[in-house]
Amino acid sequence: MANSALHYRHSIRMVATLPFLLSLAYIFTTVTAQRQINISLGASLTPTTTTSTNASWLSSSGVFAFGFYQRGNGYAIGVFLPRTLHKTTVWTYNRDDPPVPSNSTLRFTRDGRLVLQSAEAQEKLVAIPSETAVSASMLDTGNFVLYNSRRDVIWQSFDWPTDTLLAGQHLSPDQQLFSSASASDQSTGIFRLKMQTDGNLVQYPVDTQDGTNSYWVSDTNGVGNNVTLYLDNDGYLYLLNTTGEYVKNFTTSRGPPEEGIIYLMRLDTDGIFRLYSYNATQNADLSVVWSSSDDKCIPWGLCGLNGFCAMNDQNAECKCLPGFGPVNQGNWTSGCQRNFTAESCMRTDSATRHTIQPVSNTVWDDDAYDVLTFSTNEECQKACLQDCHCEAAIYKTPSCRKQKLPLRYGKRDLDDTSILFIKVGETGSNENGTNGFMPEGKKRPFPRDVLFAIASSIAFALVTLAVSGFIVYRYHVRLYEMLPKEANGSIIENLSPRSYTYEELKTVTKDFAEEIGKGAFGTVYKGTLLNSPKVVAVKKLEKVSSDGESEFQTEVQIIGRTHHRNLVQLLGYCLDGHNRLLVYEYMSNGSLADLLFSPEKQPCWDDRVGIARHIARGLLYLHEECETQIIHCDIKPQNILIDEHRRAKISDFGLSKLLRPYQTNTMTRIRGTRGYVAPEWHKNLPVTVKVDVYSFGVVLQEIICCRRSLDWSLPDEEAVLEEWVYSCFQARELEKLVHDELIDRRQLERMVKVALWCILEEPSLRPSMRKVLLMMEGTVDIPIPPCPTSVLSAI
Repeated sequence: MANSALHYRHSIRMVATLPFLLSLAYIFTTVTAQRQINISLGASLTPTTTTSTNASWLSSSGVFAFGFYQRGNGYAIGVFLPRTLHKTTVWTYNRDDPPVPSNSTLRFTRDGRLVLQSAEAQEKLVAIPSETAVSASMLDTGNFVLYNSRRDVIWQSFDWPTDTLLAGQHLSPDQQLFSSASASDQSTGIFRLKMQTDGNLVQYPVDTQDGTNSYWVSDTNGVGNNVTLYLDNDGYLYLLNTTGEYVKNFTTSRGPPEEGIIYLMRLDTDGIFRLYSYNATQNADLSVVWSSSDDKCIPWGLCGLNGFCAMNDQNAECKCLPGFGPVNQGNWTSGCQRNFTAESCMRTDSATRHTIQPVSNTVWDDDAYDVLTFSTNEECQKACLQDCHCEAAIYKTPSCRKQKLPLRYGKRDLDDTSILFIKVGETGSNENGTNGFMPEGKKRPFPRDVLFAIASSIAFALVTLAVSGFIVYRYHVRLYEMLPKEANGSIIENLSPRSYTYEELKTVTKDFAEEIGKGAFGTVYKGTLLNSPKVVAVKKLEKVSSDGESEFQTEVQIIGRTHHRNLVQLLGYCLDGHNRLLVYEYMSNGSLADLLFSPEKQPCWDDRVGIARHIARGLLYLHEECETQIIHCDIKPQNILIDEHRRAKISDFGLSKLLRPYQTNTMTRIRGTRGYVAPEWHKNLPVTVKVDVYSFGVVLQEIICCRRSLDWSLPDEEAVLEEWVYSCFQARELEKLVHDELIDRRQLERMVKVALWCILEEPSLRPSMRKVLLMMEGTVDIPIPPCPTSVLSAI
């Protein structure tokens, strides 16, 4: 019934005309106005009165208010929701004016003018109607209106939107919404949403011209002029053309309007526009219904000049370039500035006073003043160092694009293979902070003075080193004596990863007596920590990196800092001669392969769904949330371990960093395990996090069906799992996949659709792990997946 009503509603929209809609809107407004509280000539408001009736004018239901609200140390005038926690503002008068003082007064004068008066400033008109006003109303739609003597609307706040669109309000061609500076400051922010005359709804940074640096677009050009953005009172947001047809809808209708529920669309301070619902009967806060993007780093300029945006969990995090610090720690939109003194091109030796630092996987507004062609990034770095005008360079084989500061619109993009090289001050700056240059008015010391200073410094350093060495030695002796008495195991856990000697790990594993696993990276042995009952897994690595000890140790430290409940924790390592070993927490229930492919151990449906979500959360952390993004490259059931609480944890997630460089070219230039390898490996295409998404899709199908992805002992039509899964999905016979288990069919269908999206051949079509998790949890709708290419070729 609801679907029929919705279909009918949309059919009406397709044939309706704009005059008809406007007539309905006028009738609705007129009927509503009859029950509104009229504001008569001579009425006034002051911000500091204790009664709400004297501080603002309420709509008849009390949902909306027009009047004074607190802003900073003063007050502003606007329309707001008085029952929300922070009195959510939906319209502001002269938003870029400074706050007004507490002795201000808003008057609806006897001659029909709405004016703001204060002792410190001249009288200001708040509204300029087309003719003399005789009354006003704060409507329940959130529209503040002025009427003439015939009861015609001669001015309304709906015609002058700021950052919000309310139900029944249009954003007409050439009109714009501007974000607010912050949640507490409604002055104009740094983002805008424009309804263009070409039919496109487009988002831009405020400081750019139309047509350049747009970061979101509706792609509706060519539909004709005079397209309007409209929000219906049932939460349906769409574009409407002059004939009354909707060109594009952004949200699905929520059925007939519910009593007490209102909707508003706002261009938020972070540059994303969102649709909100508000339950006026419960005095609740706003709830997000829909947003233009889930990626909060999409808006250009969120982190200001010389800063870039990176996603951290579900939040956008701003970072400065190397050699830079925030201009204002509390306001990232102000950007970043150098923390060293820039040198002048007047000096002939300026190239020797800088170093180059790389920043990978970021994109920037490219405003190159010189473009060169090099086969290696080292040549690009050298070219920038030798050019005193070059302050940064973007290298993407084979293009080297020299840049001048400031850099704009920085954003981390793990799919982008370019490298930004930023020129920074030499790390060995002298005490004057001048990077080797003397301030004006000071002379350089004589050579004799320099030699004496150097000799004195060396002598002092030697004495200090000797004293420090003795103190450190005594400290370590005392610490070693205390370890057996203070639960050595807990200390290792708190300070992990700890360095072990090879002999220590031989003792821990009883001379590597109990082998518990073997894989492509090496053999795993069970052990028990010294002076502790803690059981660990010790992995002896094979074919490990031949790089220096410091590089290996650095990589281990990075991996050791990746802490997540769905990653196997690295406790320690061994770097002893040619021996390379890693110490992990012990997982008592073995691998996911042990469970799935052993009939007597197979977990129930709910446990399998939980395991799939654990894996997805672990991959999301590796891809987007940990300190250094990691692509696993070998997701398979054997690398998913299960702890005593049946929690799944990803193992071997950092070992790709420890392999020899040529390891990435072994196995016919493919990393990973047959059956789980993404198609791009076979095509020599750039490898991104989407290879893990593909492998996850294969594993998810195995979790659903409790069988291997390739099993030639089965009938031909079932041997290749992805072909069989898609065949069952098309035939609506998903129950064949789960051995007649009593499960929620909708949940089964959702899991199968997620898996099919993940194994698409084209990487860009695969969802991110964040989207995968949202789809599995039922937070977002899942479209019907297309046929995987491998299935199509088999058919």
